[in-house]
Amino acid sequence: MQIQNDISLKSYNTFGIDVKAKHFVSVNSVDDLKSIFSSEKFSQKFILGGGSNMLLTKDIAALVIHLNIKGKTVLEQTENDVFIKCQAGENWHEFVLWTLDHNFGGLENLSLIPGNVGTSPIQNIGAYGVELKDTFHSCDALNLNTLDVETFSNTECEFGYRNSIFKQQVKDDFIILNVTFKLTANTHKLYTNYGAITSELENMNIDQPTIQDVSKAVITIRESKLPNPKEIGNCGSFFKNPVITKKEFLKLQKNFPDVPHYIISKTETKVPAGWLIEQAGFKGKTFDNYGVHKKQALVLVNYGGASGKDILELSKLIQKTIVRIFGIHIEAEVNIL
Repeated sequence: MQIQNDISLKSYNTFGIDVKAKHFVSVNSVDDLKSIFSSEKFSQKFILGGGSNMLLTKDIAALVIHLNIKGKTVLEQTENDVFIKCQAGENWHEFVLWTLDHNFGGLENLSLIPGNVGTSPIQNIGAYGVELKDTFHSCDALNLNTLDVETFSNTECEFGYRNSIFKQQVKDDFIILNVTFKLTANTHKLYTNYGAITSELENMNIDQPTIQDVSKAVITIRESKLPNPKEIGNCGSFFKNPVITKKEFLKLQKNFPDVPHYIISKTETKVPAGWLIEQAGFKGKTFDNYGVHKKQALVLVNYGGASGKDILELSKLIQKTIVRIFGIHIEAEVNIL
């Protein structure tokens, strides 16, 4: 382990925000991680994974710990199921492609989501009708108070919409070290009715899709709508889709009859935040070297050289405008630091 000083984090966050870490270290093992947290040398510590779900608005006056623990292991395989443990530092999309190469099903709809495996349970990542909790079996996490490794089951993680116990009750108390998934090894169940997957498969002239076909369709759709972070700084969807009461939705629908929506329950309805932002006139809008992506209103972008504060102020402006027009508060999905 080599601790470096005054390191730029521009290449460690997908927004490409150029802030500095006062101290920086890349950790490749659990023992090294325990060693750092047992040391009293640095009073302030900050964990950095794939940097895909954060907006950095200032320099970090702490020891930034880049979690870089790698490895994938097949723990158990039966005729129909397979249990795979993946270490926290593995890139999420590369892991999904690895499962598909081995014909393991369950993660194909989550293709091309940025970030690392270790951060995926924190906000229960999801896309195209599938969420992480659907295949999550358990995870091991380092208790920062005791330095013991504890295991959390699916139920214990208390997964919700872009939410988990790691984002709420035990936030800052644990570091996820690895995640174990229960995937299908045979007789895969496909989810193709959400979004544009069905039409994209038709464009591919595929009527009996495989899990690999679904993944390719999802990748094509995402690439057509979302900017590549390596080319344009962004963190994917910046806002959550708001869930409102039935009474609130009926009032909204009265004023905006064409509002798209998804019925969650008898009392709750989800409204696409992207639609709200687009209707408010922000889609494709630019402010100097940052703005809202021209193809997807949920995505705020850094065209180069923008500060985290610039992006934050834009997000606040969007939130205030949505409240003024629609009476709905949209919540940021990213962590703002």
